[in-house]
Amino acid sequence: MKYNKIFLSIAAVLFTFYISMHNIKAEELKYNKGDNMNNSEKRIFDFNSKTVLLNSGYYMPVLGLGTYSLHGDECYNAVLYFLKSGGRLIDTASFYKNEEEVGRAVRDSGIKRSEIFVITKLYPNQFSNAEQAVEQALKKLNIEYIDMMLLHHPGKDDIKAYKVIEKYIKAGKIKSVGLSNWYIKELESFLPKVDIMPALVQNEIHPYYQENDVIPYIQNLGIVVQGWYPLGGRGYTKELLNNKVITDIAKVHNVSAAQVILRWNLQKNVVVIPGSSNQKHIKENLDLFGFQLSNEEMEKIKSLDRNEKHDWY
Repeated sequence: MKYNKIFLSIAAVLFTFYISMHNIKAEELKYNKGDNMNNSEKRIFDFNSKTVLLNSGYYMPVLGLGTYSLHGDECYNAVLYFLKSGGRLIDTASFYKNEEEVGRAVRDSGIKRSEIFVITKLYPNQFSNAEQAVEQALKKLNIEYIDMMLLHHPGKDDIKAYKVIEKYIKAGKIKSVGLSNWYIKELESFLPKVDIMPALVQNEIHPYYQENDVIPYIQNLGIVVQGWYPLGGRGYTKELLNNKVITDIAKVHNVSAAQVILRWNLQKNVVVIPGSSNQKHIKENLDLFGFQLSNEEMEKIKSLDRNEKHDWY
């Protein structure tokens, strides 16, 4: 009995040491084994830690870098600068043809892998052979594991591909799963057919296309919403950044129009991943936590909604 107590004491000390060395939070320890959290619990942003707790049990930064259209050294340098500037969330995809550059920047950053959150995606032409596609993504990124894998948009064999990702989650090679360009109708059809609730849905969201019905629907399922092209993307960025409502609000807070739009998203509990290779813009896009929009300002931006979506999905 005496030896059992000694053994238990030593085990407790070793466990405490392990936790401190790996910087694992109690909440993460509870859920990182794959136990699902309450899926109906709404995910609220923590503006102090700049993170949100996903229904998969992992913390994800609420502000990231999109890498669509970035390639080669431009992509590598943008991701590296973003990480060196304090950013920790990076969004890529097999379709972007830049997973190698993203992975190299993560490895070269000198930042602990556990502090960086990398999202990648499978394109519909990969769904029929999803296992091979996942292996390719793991190889190209070469960063030990993938924090989250999304299906790029609905397509043939999307259920099959999702179930392959579920298998890799159980194996520990992917931490969380999500969807991109899924709306209410698609979710109603898709969700009953899968075992693991998506942790994230990534859709087009900006002041001219606000998804004011879709966002609460997704959030009420306990799923985090992420907006791609939050500054308007193809066709809208220049106009949005010069919109008088937005520029007037920016002057009040002594910030840029881009910062106002990104902060508006965050206050709606929408994760943002603006893309840029411009170091000044990257730095500016990370600086969103020194001001807050009033309810009146939020409503003024809400009034800009045109329900104009620039992509077909």
